[in-house]
Amino acid sequence: MTDAHSSGFFRLDRRIQRWIWRQGWTQLRDVQEQAVAPVLDGQHDVLLSASTASGKTEAAFMPALTGLLQAMDAGQPPTPLILYVAPLKALINDQYQRLELLVEGTDIALTPWHGDISGTFKKRFRKAPGGVLLITPESLEAMFSRTGTEVPRLFAGLRQVIIDEWHAFIGTERGIQLQSQLARLEVALSRRIPRIGLSATLGDLSLAAEELRPGGGAAVVPIVSRSDHQELRVQLRGYEKVPPRLGRKEADALARNGREVPIEDVTHGDDLVIRDHLFDTLRGQSNLIFANSKRQVELFAELLRRKSEDQRLPEEFFVHHGSLSKDLRYHVEHSLKGDKRPMTAVCTSTLEMGVDIGSVASIAQIGPPYEVASLRQRLGRSGRRGEPAILRLYVTESSLSPQTPYLDRLRPGVYQATAMVQLLVEGWCEPPRTGYLHLSTLIQQILSLIAQYGGATAADLWRTLVKAGPFRHLQQDQFTALLRAMGQEELIVQTASGLLLHGPVGERIVNHHDFYAAFSAPEEFTLFHAGKMIGMLPIDSPLETGGMLVFAGRRWVIVDINDDRKVITLKPSSGGVPPLFGGTGGLIGREVRQRMRQLYAEGEVPGFLNRGAQRLFTQGGTFFREMALDRTAIIQEGGQVLILPWESDQVLNTLALLLRQRGLMAEREGVAVSVQECRCEDLPPLLASILDSPPASADQLAQLAENKRGEKYDDYLPEHLLCSEFASRMLDLEGALAAMRGMLDSAVQRGC
Repeated sequence: MTDAHSSGFFRLDRRIQRWIWRQGWTQLRDVQEQAVAPVLDGQHDVLLSASTASGKTEAAFMPALTGLLQAMDAGQPPTPLILYVAPLKALINDQYQRLELLVEGTDIALTPWHGDISGTFKKRFRKAPGGVLLITPESLEAMFSRTGTEVPRLFAGLRQVIIDEWHAFIGTERGIQLQSQLARLEVALSRRIPRIGLSATLGDLSLAAEELRPGGGAAVVPIVSRSDHQELRVQLRGYEKVPPRLGRKEADALARNGREVPIEDVTHGDDLVIRDHLFDTLRGQSNLIFANSKRQVELFAELLRRKSEDQRLPEEFFVHHGSLSKDLRYHVEHSLKGDKRPMTAVCTSTLEMGVDIGSVASIAQIGPPYEVASLRQRLGRSGRRGEPAILRLYVTESSLSPQTPYLDRLRPGVYQATAMVQLLVEGWCEPPRTGYLHLSTLIQQILSLIAQYGGATAADLWRTLVKAGPFRHLQQDQFTALLRAMGQEELIVQTASGLLLHGPVGERIVNHHDFYAAFSAPEEFTLFHAGKMIGMLPIDSPLETGGMLVFAGRRWVIVDINDDRKVITLKPSSGGVPPLFGGTGGLIGREVRQRMRQLYAEGEVPGFLNRGAQRLFTQGGTFFREMALDRTAIIQEGGQVLILPWESDQVLNTLALLLRQRGLMAEREGVAVSVQECRCEDLPPLLASILDSPPASADQLAQLAENKRGEKYDDYLPEHLLCSEFASRMLDLEGALAAMRGMLDSAVQRGC
């Protein structure tokens, strides 16, 4: 490696250089070269944005470890420390193994720390903190709550924080929890600690930088890979829904009479056709098949496994999702990375993030994706080592009949998938989701901060968590109202001196094992077979002894349900259907909807659609033009009106509530807002009236929304704060009013 190739290489510690030579590298990748100076400087916050497998982990660690080694060689106490935070235990395990090789021949101690790690590592770190600590936000929360007085000693030598998969944290409960933890660390140590965020390609670097350092995003050093371009081969395949051979009632009757009902007989015909194409196309290679729900994952894993079994072929299709046991997930991850045999994982987003599974031949996506950013992340798993990335999308639409609803005639799934592929190719992805209040997580952080210090004043909490912390969107009166509500709910109590302590309810919450997670998890049954745990199932799934289900890509019959221990015993079966799991899809942004409208209006069929998708695309475009949706956003369908402004889901939510406020029965329905018992010609004057006197705030409008509680501690929020929280996440009043003005300004309102 010469100076002409890499000036950054010669700034790295010689022990890190030796590791690079052992890898056979002839030069650093561009993102690694760019990162050396700002990371090694040790003073700057840095945001590294690059695709999967671009070398961004090494880009952060090589200079960070060089700085750590230099500090160790200087010999001045305290022992230097790098904190690495990751969203997944599996990612920590993976990075620990990679770092073992990188620090070989040095005195750097590596400490993985999460719920599955032996106490030996943790005791060693507590005794002699230093080196690299690899941890999840939940385990970091436990350290704050359990050993708060020890935090200054444990982190005294902290030089930098490296946050992996930063894009996965932004806008989430875990993300704001991590921001809060980093702010609390800086308060405990009385100094600023540089942050290094590692992320997949981001839609808006400035927003992501502001999230990395709230209030100081402008000073974050952005580093973007210049070598993210690769050949992409993509096909969108379209299908019409075909009913199963047996209806549910027929299947249940046969099962009650002791007859085996093959899963194929109760599966929609289009899913079987998709199964056949996946089987014929993917066999013999390693691939990832993503689906939008665990139920779909289980269904296709079982269908593919049964087809292999029926044809007496080796098993190649396995299931991977978060409800499986750790051992089953690890088997899939390890086999994908280490085995030379073909293996395809049918998975949810659990294999989307940076756990190293090596390269796969292709990516399949069942159903239209919800985010371009997620699609980009998944695609990064394919096409390494100079090979093209291959993406196959499978989208099913309703079959057409005279009774087919208008929205189904538009073929929105095909258009959404097409729009996302086009935006992906153009290099666009969603900007980070910001501006949420995160009041549920603020409750958790208040309780945790009180546990850390044995008490805190309201001023301490405001200064640490809001003024100098991540909950910066909160107003002081909202913060005061939250503290009062926590007092009324006995989460906290106040002493005569003004010190806030845990109340009886708060004490129970903090001492419960699930306190350290900012997100809520449904109560679950543990599934056992032959004395071995195979996974977890939501407790609200409809189950009964003798019933059959598909789980972990296998068919089972329920032998016993122990409600007290929340345990279900299973044995292999010849029948079964996938269980129900919770969870909903993501919110669709304005850019995707606007691109959909453009595709409808232009009517040009993209070349990456197969014959079936082309037919569906043409049907949707024909209906769009027949209804003159290029000139109007309001159409009549029987006794209801449909409003199609081609805006984000937040705008559609807000439009529905604005109309409900005026006494109409309005709901967001897919790409539209549906208004029942309404005439098309009645809407424009009503929209004009709303624009003349809009609501004072989105918070006021949120009072009309139902099911506002979604986060872990939302039950403790008073109604007005719950409305503020809901509005920050789900509504866009400014966007909705702008959309209404656009509809009224349209030159033609067909039928209105």
